Amino acid sequence: MAALLAMPEGGEWIVILVIVVLVFGANKLPELTRNTARALTEFKKIKNGDDESPAEDEAAKPKQDSPPV
Repeated sequence: MAALLAMPEGGEWIVILVIVVLVFGANKLPELTRNTARALTEFKKIKNGDDESPAEDEAAKPKQDSPPV
């Protein structure tokens, strides 16, 4: 049972990569990896307690009044 949950090795990664290319297409791979990296970065920030979201940052900044037109 534990062997079923083990990480893929060698040739298995190649098969997984071929399937990903077939499903998403070669043109979408850079965008897919970029979005995955961003998601992992956000997950790590939240996990480490640095969960300041951009919405909170904007709310913390004082709003500048625009001059009347």
